[in-house]
Amino acid sequence: MNTHTQTTDFTHVDQDLYEKAFRLLDPDPDPIPEPTAPAAPAAPTPVPLTATLPMRLTGPVEKTLTDALAFLDTHGWTRYSLINTQGARCSIGALRAAAGSRNTAYRDAGNLLLDEARRQHGKKWQTIPSWNDCHSGAEVRSVWEAAIRRAHHLNI
Repeated sequence: MNTHTQTTDFTHVDQDLYEKAFRLLDPDPDPIPEPTAPAAPAAPTPVPLTATLPMRLTGPVEKTLTDALAFLDTHGWTRYSLINTQGARCSIGALRAAAGSRNTAYRDAGNLLLDEARRQHGKKWQTIPSWNDCHSGAEVRSVWEAAIRRAHHLNI
C-alpha cells in the first residue's frame, strides 16, 4: 500500500499578531514568571500507623460476655445460687449484671454461652444454670473464653 502525502505550504505565523490578540482577550495579564529551578521535593510527612489501620468495634454480644467474665473475675464465681452471700455470682447472674437488663445482647450472649457449653460438655445441657452448677470453675471459665472468642470472630 502506498500512501502519498501531499505537501502543503503553511503560512508563517506572526507572533506579534498573536500577542495583540491575547492582550485583547486578557487586557491585564499576569506577568509570566521566569522559569526557576524545581524545588527539592519535601520530605514526606510520616503518617502514624494507627491512622492507617481499620478500627474494629466490639459487638454488643462480645461486650456483654467480656463484661460478665470481668464481673466474675472481680466478684467471684459461685454455683447453686444466682448471688451468694459474699456477692459472687453464677454465670447467668454475671450475664444479668453485665447486660443491665434482659435485652437482645443479654439473650444472644446467653445463647452463645450455652451453645459453647454444649460444644465442650455435651448436648444434654438445657440451661446455663444447670450447666454452671455441674462444672468446675476452670471448666466454666474455658466456656466463657471460647464464647468470647466466637463472638469476636463473628463480630457480634
